[in-house]
Amino acid sequence: MRVVVVGGGISGLAAAYRLVDRGAEVVLVEQAGHLGGKLRTGEIAGGPVDLGAEAFALRDPRGRPSAAIELVHAVGLADDLVHPAIGRAALAVGGRLRPMPTGTLQGVPGDLAALDGVAAADAGRDHDGGRPLLGAGEDVSVGALVRRRVGDEVVDRLVDPMLGGVYAGRADDLSLATTMPALAATARREHTLTGAVRAALAARPASSGPIFGTLVGGVGRLVSAVTERLAAVDLRLGLPVRAVAADAAGWRVTIGATRDPQTISADAVILATPAKPAARLLAEIAPKAADNVGVLDYASVALVTLALPSVDLPELSGLLVPASEGYAVKAATFFDRKWAHQRRPGVTVVRTSLGRYGDERVLQRDDAELATLAHAELGKLLGRELPEPVDTLVQRWGGALPQYAPGHLDRVAAARSGLPATVALAGAAYDGVGIPACVQSGWTAADRILEGLKP
Repeated sequence: MRVVVVGGGISGLAAAYRLVDRGAEVVLVEQAGHLGGKLRTGEIAGGPVDLGAEAFALRDPRGRPSAAIELVHAVGLADDLVHPAIGRAALAVGGRLRPMPTGTLQGVPGDLAALDGVAAADAGRDHDGGRPLLGAGEDVSVGALVRRRVGDEVVDRLVDPMLGGVYAGRADDLSLATTMPALAATARREHTLTGAVRAALAARPASSGPIFGTLVGGVGRLVSAVTERLAAVDLRLGLPVRAVAADAAGWRVTIGATRDPQTISADAVILATPAKPAARLLAEIAPKAADNVGVLDYASVALVTLALPSVDLPELSGLLVPASEGYAVKAATFFDRKWAHQRRPGVTVVRTSLGRYGDERVLQRDDAELATLAHAELGKLLGRELPEPVDTLVQRWGGALPQYAPGHLDRVAAARSGLPATVALAGAAYDGVGIPACVQSGWTAADRILEGLKP
């Protein structure tokens, strides 16, 4: 069995890992000159810092080890797993840092009294109307449901910054069923929003210990460790995939420059790419699937990491900033506070995030201007003038974060149902952001291919 995996991010790497483990011959093609996609570790002030995702969930929604943890163990990195020293974040609201209210699900409250002045909620709206909030199979935007039940301020001050920190998107645009599946499920049987939140929280499996973890030296080490175990894989880096076409033997994949193309014959193909390239490659072989995939949009973000002369920060992991507060910075991680193993003598490291879906103008500044803006806004958010940084690092991710509009799950299901048995899709575009979701997506795609190749 020869399988071509298109895309060398963590989803493509996970798919290749699974296929090799099951005895398949794999050719992995990646347009960039390196593997790992948005999992990359750089250096600032003499120490490592992640340039994309910095951590991963340790458990899946059922309470079992997440796919990321399974992969960490499989590649021999379990002894290098570390957890946040501080997990508590704050909201920057009205010129103050306010503790994140407890008892919420991605900012959606289960108890309006616990909002403690962070946001004003209209309790009268969340009345029992005698029927579930959502119909069977119905999907709406998170913002639409929460605004209707408890008012605008809860969305603008709580839910929007929470979702913005994960997706760089807006609550009014993001699918409830995709971004909060547990809440969508309880909303199909509960009559109030607060009741649905409490039911979703109660359904979580009992667990103790940390929720998130990372690796000593950065999550980029996971990419290196997986790659080392793919010695038998034919890696083709720095080559675009131009076409996928059917032939008598299976599939013909054309890669490389237009003037000097190369052709790879394969029994199966996994597309572990963003949605637009996947739609282009599917246009001839599965046009209806291409139509469903091609509508997905993306947000661009920039991460600005500042190494400051030692300053005293609040005892927090970081802060979130609602768009309504008027800042370009939408989140900040107090790196030294959150990750005690990464502390550098005499230096305080803060990682800020900028860029929201539909408002990417802030990212049109050059790197120096972006770093200056992040430094100035961070000082305002903390209520003090900060010393000039001794080092800065700007990492841009253009079109990095998929935006899941209502109906996303149905569109993905329709796309996959229209694919030939030996073609599969994998990645954040379809199955969710976050390292565990992407790893699981790659494994599921590999399993689909192996099933499709059975006589």
